[in-house]
Amino acid sequence: MRAALSLLALVIVAAIVLSLVKKQATALKPAATAASAAPALPQPQAVGQQVQGSLDDAARRAAEAASAATN
Repeated sequence: MRAALSLLALVIVAAIVLSLVKKQATALKPAATAASAAPALPQPQAVGQQVQGSLDDAARRAAEAASAATN
Protein backbone atom coordinates (compact mmCIF):
# COMPACT_ATOMS: atom_id res chain seq x y z
CA MET A 1 0.00 0.00 0.00
CA ARG A 2 2.81 2.38 0.92
CA ALA A 3 4.57 1.72 -2.40
CA ALA A 4 1.35 2.37 -4.32
CA LEU A 5 0.84 5.72 -2.59
CA SER A 6 4.47 6.67 -3.23
CA LEU A 7 4.08 5.83 -6.90
CA LEU A 8 0.83 7.81 -7.10
CA ALA A 9 2.49 10.82 -5.46
CA LEU A 10 5.39 10.56 -7.92
CA VAL A 11 3.00 10.51 -10.88
CA ILE A 12 1.14 13.56 -9.53
CA VAL A 13 4.37 15.50 -9.03
CA ALA A 14 5.53 14.55 -12.53
CA ALA A 15 2.23 15.78 -14.00
CA ILE A 16 2.53 19.10 -12.19
CA VAL A 17 6.12 19.58 -13.33
CA LEU A 18 5.27 18.73 -16.92
CA SER A 19 2.35 21.18 -16.94
CA LEU A 20 4.62 23.93 -15.61
CA VAL A 21 7.23 23.14 -18.27
CA LYS A 22 4.54 23.33 -20.95
CA LYS A 23 3.43 26.75 -19.69
CA GLN A 24 7.00 28.04 -19.64
CA ALA A 25 7.66 26.75 -23.16
CA THR A 26 4.51 28.47 -24.39
CA ALA A 27 5.59 31.72 -22.74
CA LEU A 28 8.96 31.58 -24.51
CA LYS A 29 7.55 31.14 -28.02
CA PRO A 30 6.79 34.86 -28.67
CA ALA A 31 10.30 35.79 -27.57
CA ALA A 32 11.75 33.29 -30.03
CA THR A 33 9.77 34.77 -32.92
CA ALA A 34 10.82 38.28 -31.94
CA ALA A 35 14.45 37.20 -31.96
CA SER A 36 14.11 35.88 -35.50
CA ALA A 37 12.79 39.27 -36.61
CA ALA A 38 15.86 41.02 -35.19
CA PRO A 39 18.05 43.00 -37.60
CA ALA A 40 20.70 41.11 -39.53
CA LEU A 41 24.05 40.43 -37.96
CA PRO A 42 26.99 42.61 -39.00
CA GLN A 43 29.08 41.50 -41.94
CA PRO A 44 32.02 39.23 -41.05
CA GLN A 45 34.47 41.57 -42.82
CA ALA A 46 33.33 44.50 -40.68
CA VAL A 47 33.76 42.46 -37.52
CA GLY A 48 37.19 41.33 -38.71
CA GLN A 49 38.22 44.93 -39.35
CA GLN A 50 37.09 45.96 -35.86
CA VAL A 51 39.02 43.10 -34.28
CA GLN A 52 42.13 43.91 -36.31
CA GLY A 53 41.89 47.57 -35.33
CA SER A 54 41.59 46.62 -31.67
CA LEU A 55 44.60 44.30 -31.95
CA ASP A 56 46.67 47.00 -33.66
CA ASP A 57 45.69 49.51 -30.98
CA ALA A 58 46.58 47.07 -28.21
CA ALA A 59 49.94 46.30 -29.82
CA ARG A 60 50.69 50.01 -30.12
CA ARG A 61 49.80 50.60 -26.48
CA ALA A 62 51.92 47.63 -25.38
CA ALA A 63 54.89 48.95 -27.35
CA GLU A 64 54.44 52.40 -25.79
CA ALA A 65 54.24 50.88 -22.31
CA ALA A 66 57.39 48.79 -22.91
CA SER A 67 59.18 51.86 -24.22
CA ALA A 68 58.15 53.91 -21.20
CA ALA A 69 59.23 51.14 -18.81
CA THR A 70 62.73 50.95 -20.27
CA ASN A 71 63.26 54.73 -20.19
